[in-house]
Amino acid sequence: QLQLVGSGGGLVQPGGSLRLSCAASRFTLAYHSIAWFRQAPGKEREGVACLTDSTGSTVYADSVKGRFTVSENNAKTRVYLQMDSLKPEDTAVYSCAADYEALANCRRYEPGDFGTWGQGTQVTVSA
Repeated sequence: QLQLVGSGGGLVQPGGSLRLSCAASRFTLAYHSIAWFRQAPGKEREGVACLTDSTGSTVYADSVKGRFTVSENNAKTRVYLQMDSLKPEDTAVYSCAADYEALANCRRYEPGDFGTWGQGTQVTVSA
């Protein structure tokens, strides 16, 4: 069974940084689109960032542009979300998702397009 394992959440003060990790189990991320989503209490799930493996291109939500960076390791087994200058409004459960680029693309990266999901990790930004 294909799996993604997310990790790296926690409690951080405003202005701080966290790095989330998403590890692929039993497959590699070659030719996959890999996205990070988040969901805050009472809000809809929101796409935060997306990376296209074959091109290395990335897209970001306007709310995180310039503060968050998505990247992949050379072995194509992990994707990271580096989150800097965190704000209280970044508080949410963050989840990674992946699927073949032919099935899910980063032009719109809707949750329903992705077939493999990691478990969510809580990020809390508070003083």
